[in-house]
Amino acid sequence: MNTSEPDSSFPFVREFILLDFSCEWKIQILLFSLFLTTYALTITGNGSIVCVLWCDQRLHIPMYIFLGNFSFLEIWYVSSTVPKMLVNFLSDKKTISFVGCFFQFYFFFSLGTTECLLLATMAFDRYLAICHPLHYPNIMTGHLCTKLVIICWVCGFLWFLIPIILISQMPFCGPNIIDHVVCDPGPLFALACVSAPKTQLLCYTLSSLVIFGNFLFILGSYTLVLLAVLRMPSANGRRKAFSTCGSHLAVVSLFYGSLMVMYVSPGLGHSAGMQKVATLFYAMVTPLFNPLIYSLRNKEIKAALRKILGSFNTI
Repeated sequence: MNTSEPDSSFPFVREFILLDFSCEWKIQILLFSLFLTTYALTITGNGSIVCVLWCDQRLHIPMYIFLGNFSFLEIWYVSSTVPKMLVNFLSDKKTISFVGCFFQFYFFFSLGTTECLLLATMAFDRYLAICHPLHYPNIMTGHLCTKLVIICWVCGFLWFLIPIILISQMPFCGPNIIDHVVCDPGPLFALACVSAPKTQLLCYTLSSLVIFGNFLFILGSYTLVLLAVLRMPSANGRRKAFSTCGSHLAVVSLFYGSLMVMYVSPGLGHSAGMQKVATLFYAMVTPLFNPLIYSLRNKEIKAALRKILGSFNTI
């Protein structure tokens, strides 16, 4: 697998081997079927939400614009890793090119960062709507909503750009086997010919900042929301507010829990199996359940979905 450049003191790795789940052929076929079904359901669920929010003009308000972007993001987030996993289940070589590995690394981490930022923005939106309902229409205008969405996407794709470029410039002299389901910084640092403590520190510092910074912001926002909800005189109003906040907090818990285990505690020495399970949890499980937890429980979205499906039935 490894070839050497004539003027280089290190062998140059042209491709990596992603082991994924190395097991018997029958089990690999079973996992392929399970992952393919999960991927199809994730694309269908999130795609349905994007279509509904796009088609129904009544839902073109900040809350649903954030939701639409979130669902759109989940489609690309799961697509950055799962198709390659599916190919590897049916392949004996399980290889990924050097360039392909770092492209996957970049898009997976950039989309994950964008998701962190969008979740924080959605928490801010709910804070304004519940804690400052009279000022909400004047503050969360369409212009501000658009700016926040653009900031989330741009910052998400710039956040890890420098660390990924630095890691890609490191010499990899083999072995070229990544015992993981995705190209991840931990295994890549382990395969490098030379140690790069500064690059490693930068990578984990940026991970900690984006994860803990947004998580603490969300926690603070919902603490203020909870205090405001408890002061509401109407039981129906409290129930509606708790329903919206509960869905968002469920998504936050699923996503951030596994992220913190993987990228904020590199010194704990997680086993390869635990790393794979944790990665699958936030890369596949949360995108699958997000439409059910967050969006499809919403009465307005369900009504819009029924309306669109009804219009198709009448054609």
